[in-house]
Amino acid sequence: MLDDVEFIRKILIALGIILLALIFWKLSGVLLLAFGAILTAIIFHSAAEALERYARVPSRWSLATAAFIFLVILVGLVLLFGAQIRTQLSGVIQGLPAAINDFSKSLGLGDVTDEISQAFNDQGSGGLAARLAGIGGTILGGLGDFFLVIVAGLYIAAAPKTHVDGLVKLFPVNQHRRVRSSLHASGEALKLWLVSQLIAMTCVGVLSTIAYWLIGLPSPFALGLIAGLVDFIPFLGPILGALPAVLMGFTVSSEVAIWTIVAAFVIQQIEGNIIFPLVARKVVTVPPALALFAIVAGSVLFGTYGLIFGFPLAVVAYVLVKKLYVKETLGEETPVPGETPAESH
Repeated sequence: MLDDVEFIRKILIALGIILLALIFWKLSGVLLLAFGAILTAIIFHSAAEALERYARVPSRWSLATAAFIFLVILVGLVLLFGAQIRTQLSGVIQGLPAAINDFSKSLGLGDVTDEISQAFNDQGSGGLAARLAGIGGTILGGLGDFFLVIVAGLYIAAAPKTHVDGLVKLFPVNQHRRVRSSLHASGEALKLWLVSQLIAMTCVGVLSTIAYWLIGLPSPFALGLIAGLVDFIPFLGPILGALPAVLMGFTVSSEVAIWTIVAAFVIQQIEGNIIFPLVARKVVTVPPALALFAIVAGSVLFGTYGLIFGFPLAVVAYVLVKKLYVKETLGEETPVPGETPAESH
């Protein structure tokens, strides 16, 4: 009888684990947005700490001040450059088909845009309308997710201890210290990486805009903005960010396209060998192959959000494996990014 009860208990536990895994899989998009909110909270919290330390802003007002500065900068950029960037982005979108067509012709592939147009026409007006409606819905959904991440990030940044304590209490009491220490190390490693990445993104965006303007590319501000934003994704980001500029270069001339490739290559060399080493001396260094596979795996499993958050998730996993498994389970001495000297002993 006892054996039957034990067998049933194990079956129920296995079913519970399977059910929990299915729930996590179904909620993967929401969980990735929650991770994005955590990254946003780290940015706001770091800005608030900087205001406290350097601007002597009282702690109770530092986060509100950081959020207000972020809002002012965002509104200011929209007012100053919004119309220009919107116009240039429209120019990029309208010019890309011709750019792709010129590039395909240079490779001897013929007129690709005609084949794409024919594919749309074959589906009829209903199919085209459905596709356009889907694109519009995707854009609106992306904007909604963006604001959700910002608002949730502010809530987390306003009460980080409350959220950390709630997560720690999900584990047994004898594991609270390890879990809290691991969360702190992961948060510090993410903060180091985020700050350095944001500085690098800004430098890449500015340098790309100047370079594309000097080369004579159409819509240099929009192309520079794309290069800076997409640079958030390591390894693949620089390639994806430079691709629209290179394609636009083919609409002008092959010489301009070549100069665009050279400019993008030089900018990435400056970022990798000068900018990033200066701002990321203590940042966690995930092995390049592991990081690349993490980004690709994230995009395959979770789509666009997996591509965006694949590397920071790899940072967290790398820190946790080094701390909880290599250091504390195996007993190997290894430096853990984000861990303070007091926590390392």
